[in-house]
Amino acid sequence: MGHHQERTFVPFTPTQMFDLVAAVEDYPRFIPWIEALRVKERKAEHLVADMIVKYTIFRESFRSRVALDRPNMAIDVDYIRGPLKSLSNHWRFEKEPNGCTIDFCIDFEFKNPLLQTVANQLIDKAFRRLSSAFTDEAHRRYQPIAATASKTA
Repeated sequence: MGHHQERTFVPFTPTQMFDLVAAVEDYPRFIPWIEALRVKERKAEHLVADMIVKYTIFRESFRSRVALDRPNMAIDVDYIRGPLKSLSNHWRFEKEPNGCTIDFCIDFEFKNPLLQTVANQLIDKAFRRLSSAFTDEAHRRYQPIAATASKTA
C-alpha cells in the first residue's frame, strides 16, 4: 500500500484553498498527469467524478466520491472504481496568521502489482509535484495574504 502525508503552509485563506481543491473540473489544466476529468454528480456537500490519469506508459481511469465539508474546511476523497484496490485522501485547511496550513494524506493500493511498484517508487516525487501544482495555481488565482496586507498598510 502507498501512503503519503504532508503539512504545508501557504499564504492563502483556508476558504481559497478549499475552493481550489474542490474545483476538480480545473485539475486537467494545472495537474500534469490528469488528462481528463468529468464531474458526474455535484451537490453542495459532495461530488462524484471520473478522472483519467496518464503517467509515462500508464493510462488509467477511475471514479471517486469527494465529500466537501465547508464548515470544517475538510475534503475527503473515497474510491468508487478503477485500477485500484483502495484509495482515500484527506485535505484539511487550518487558518494561520497570514495564510493556512494544508494537511494532506493519501493511502492507495493498486490491483496491478507492477503499477503499485512504480507508484511506491515515485510517490514522494509525485506528491511534491502535486503540492507545487496546487500552490502555483493558487498564486495564479489569488493574491497572497501577506501581499494584500502590505498594500493596505
